[in-house]
Formats: sequence, C-alpha cells, structure tokens
Amino acid sequence: MKLAFLNDGIYAYASGLPCAVGGAERQQLLLARAVTSAGWAVTVGVRDMMRPGERKLINGVEFVGIDQGQILLAWYRFLSSERPDWWYWRCAYHLWGAAVELASVAGVRTIFSTALDSDVNPRHALFWRPRWWPLYAWGLSRTDRIFVQHRGQLSGLPKRWQPKAYVVPSVAGQSGFVTPHWQREKYVAWVAVLRQVKRPDLLIEIASKTPNIRFVVCGGPSSFMSSPGYGERILRELRAVPNIDFRGPVAPEVAEQIIGNAAVFLSTSEEEGFPNTFLQAWSSGTPVVSLKIDPDRIIQKKKLGMVSGSIQGAIADIEGLLESPQDREKIGVRTRTHIADAHSEKAAVMGFQYAIEGRRLLNPHESTSVAV
Repeated sequence: MKLAFLNDGIYAYASGLPCAVGGAERQQLLLARAVTSAGWAVTVGVRDMMRPGERKLINGVEFVGIDQGQILLAWYRFLSSERPDWWYWRCAYHLWGAAVELASVAGVRTIFSTALDSDVNPRHALFWRPRWWPLYAWGLSRTDRIFVQHRGQLSGLPKRWQPKAYVVPSVAGQSGFVTPHWQREKYVAWVAVLRQVKRPDLLIEIASKTPNIRFVVCGGPSSFMSSPGYGERILRELRAVPNIDFRGPVAPEVAEQIIGNAAVFLSTSEEEGFPNTFLQAWSSGTPVVSLKIDPDRIIQKKKLGMVSGSIQGAIADIEGLLESPQDREKIGVRTRTHIADAHSEKAAVMGFQYAIEGRRLLNPHESTSVAV
C-alpha cells in the first residue's frame, strides 16, 4: 500500500531545518515514518522547498518536488503520477472539497485528519476564507476516512459522518535520556507559536504574579489565527517581564530539550487538538499544568499533571510541583508509561491500519485493544 502527503512542513522537519514549525506537520512526519516501518510506501509532495521533479529519500520517506503553478492542478498531477492508494490531509482547509474530487478523478482515496477541535465543526473551522466553509464541509462529506485525535472530537463531528470517523492516536516520537527531577532546573517551560488561541497573555500574567519562578519561553509571532499586530505586542510584553527567559523561535530539537529538562510544562491554550507539546513533555517525564486543555480528560484520569482551570489555580499547581521533585518523579513515571501504551509508533500504526480497514480501537488512549 502507498500513502501520500502534500505539505512542505513535513519536509522541513525531515530535513532538520530550523524553520520547521507546527504540530500538524510534525505529526505527519512521525506518522509517515511509522507506517513506512510497517511496510507502507510513503511519498510527500513538496511545493516550495524542492525543484519540480526532484526526489529525495529521508529515513525511508520519499519527498518529491511538485509544480509551483495552480495548486489544485499541481496536486492532481502529483497524485496522478505517484498513484498512491491513499492521500492523507491534516487541518481544515477551504479547498478540501475540490481536492477530494480531484483525488477521486485520479483514483486515490482520501483521509482527512483533524488538527484542532474546531475542525469537526465546518462552520467555525476555517480561519482563512471562512465563508468557504460549505466547500470544506463538502470535502468532509466526500472523503473516505476521517481521523480524529480523541473521542471528544468524534462526538463533536456531525452524526452523518461519524460512521467513517476513527480515533487514531498521535505519535509521541523518540525520547532521549530522561533527566531525574531532582537533577532538573526549577523552571517552567512554555512552547508555542505566539497566536491568540495559545493565550501567551495568560502566561505573561502568571509569570508577572510569580516573580520568583523562572519561565523559559519559546515561540515566534504568526499572523495565522491572530489579529494584526498581536504577535508583536506579545513579543514586547514577554521581553518586559524579568523572570521570563524568552528564547524566541527555536529549532525543534532545542524546543524538545527545553521541555525535557523542565520541572513543569505549562499550557495556557484555549483550543487545541491533542497537543504535540503534551506528548513531548510526557515522553520526557515532565508534568503538564494546563489551564483548560485536557483531551478526553486524560490528564485527570491518569494523573499526568494538573488541569488548573484558573490563573490562581495554575500558580498554586506550579508552586506545589516545583517544591516537590518526588511528586514530579511519580508523575513522570506515569506519563512515560502512558506514552508507551497509547502513543508509541506501534499504537499509532495499529490505529491507522484498523481505521483503513474499518475497525476501531476500543480505548485509543488506554490500550491497543480493538473492536471489529
């Protein structure tokens, strides 16, 4: 079987480029590598970072330069020439309906995969060209499979599409050496693009109220899902808080090191899917303190950190964890066990294969058991 992707960000991550950014792009690379290891052929179309017709093989995944003309025509030519069995697309996109029809003409089945919880609500999923939501909804109605990240997304999907929707676990990726908590620096990590939905303003408020706690912050501004000038204003405010060690945009491996060596990872987001940063934190045994986000209540159920619910609650949770490396170490054991059980390559490939075959994982974030 052959699987295709179309996304330049996958190539950026695979090539180790410092510009690589985005949880959706990282997840697609990890999935591509995982299914390649399971025997699938994988090809990725790259529009702006490779010359048309150029081919590169990186860790078993083949990258192909595609035409830089009209995007739908370029995609059609890629699918027609590569002849994959399936085309995988992640994130809400206003042209998805047209893309699905082109894939059908090329004889390629399609998979749509969610990146944010709002992706399952077509009327509110699009940031660019939101009035085009009917075309996006048409794509969801016509696509062969819909992959969601957790059961909350599945239940939020319109009922008419749920029979072809499947929960497929995200891939955590490789984790390096795990530093014991009594050897770690007592800092709080915050890693995200400086978008409004990530709520860096709440991070700034928390840091301003806890001047004795060090925060190491990574991320750069973006115009996506943010009002004009928002990112630049946040940059100024981050640099004005003395106990925030602001690193700006950093390479993916640097971000992983910062998360992996932290005492606590803080999430202030108001909307996510299943955050990559949670998986990175848990892989390295770092507890997550989240103001709001907790997919399928997994943090609370498995005690993988704290869901604070408020600024004061987050401050209390952070202060408590910083003062108890023993508690952090116990949480770290649970997080690494959870990652091994639910977010390993094996678990993700099993979920992917069963979804392709029309079977379901019974407890996608608990075990690898399945139901026909």
